[in-house]
Amino acid sequence: MPAIDKFERPVFSLRISITNRCNVRCFYCHHDGILPQSYEMTPDEIYRVSKIAADTGVRKIRLSGGEPLIRNDIVEIVEKIAAVGFKDTAITTNGTLLGKYARELEAAGLNRVNVSFDTLNPETYKFITKKDYIEKAKDGIKKASEAGLYPVKVNMVVMKGINDHEIWDMFHFCKENNAILQLIELLKADNQSSSKFFSEYHFKMDELEEELTQKADEVKTRQFMQDRKKYFIEDGEIEVVKPMDNTEFCKNCTRIRITPDGKIKPCLLRNDNLVDLIEPMRQGYSDEELKKIFLDAVQNREPFFKECSGN
Repeated sequence: MPAIDKFERPVFSLRISITNRCNVRCFYCHHDGILPQSYEMTPDEIYRVSKIAADTGVRKIRLSGGEPLIRNDIVEIVEKIAAVGFKDTAITTNGTLLGKYARELEAAGLNRVNVSFDTLNPETYKFITKKDYIEKAKDGIKKASEAGLYPVKVNMVVMKGINDHEIWDMFHFCKENNAILQLIELLKADNQSSSKFFSEYHFKMDELEEELTQKADEVKTRQFMQDRKKYFIEDGEIEVVKPMDNTEFCKNCTRIRITPDGKIKPCLLRNDNLVDLIEPMRQGYSDEELKKIFLDAVQNREPFFKECSGN
């Protein structure tokens, strides 16, 4: 059984950011700063963190970054995590190195992959990422599908005036490569620069969802993913990821995160309540002592938007 916090939310999903480094510079990325490589956890430390989480009832794990495939020990990391026996082992990547690693990662025990890929236009890709890696990213998606990773999901952040006209082209590209298209609506942040960015590029999904509903052969709702809608169209699939009412997002949150330097991040939207796990590990704490630290972090999770608790 998964650990449950004091707001009766089970935690059965773990996200580990294994690096803050990246090989592209997407202009909408909000990294707080790039940690040097020396701060990153080793494969054995990542394995032990994963094992501690599994012992508390976590059954799904996702590796992210930065760009996780930038680590030259990524296959070893996946192999160690897969040995823990999670129900689902996944990676989120920009895809530029996926062509190189897809078959090795599948053989190591990776189940599925999400690829952040916003456009099929080379100039738009270069504008977004500041790099000329579009063919590498496309090849990564194709190689992941060919390697048997399933599902391959393509995460497309839809931005007004930049790529909103490419949605159906991207849908057909995904269909051709046995991938699922995830359309992601921009989330408004609190700081001034983000608000300006949001007002300039935000593409509201409502009219698009009406069109998808009309074209879909079937529509499903993902109950444990903030009631996210999945549209099945012409043997393809589109999933829409909208900024939900924040109380709903908090109420349905089943995830806990680990930062690249080994701190537990109980809430996606907060950085003032991080719990250090790696330093006690390096000081020789036992698995039971580390498990207590992990469970205490779960127990003390508070919704960022506390209205969801009913208090």
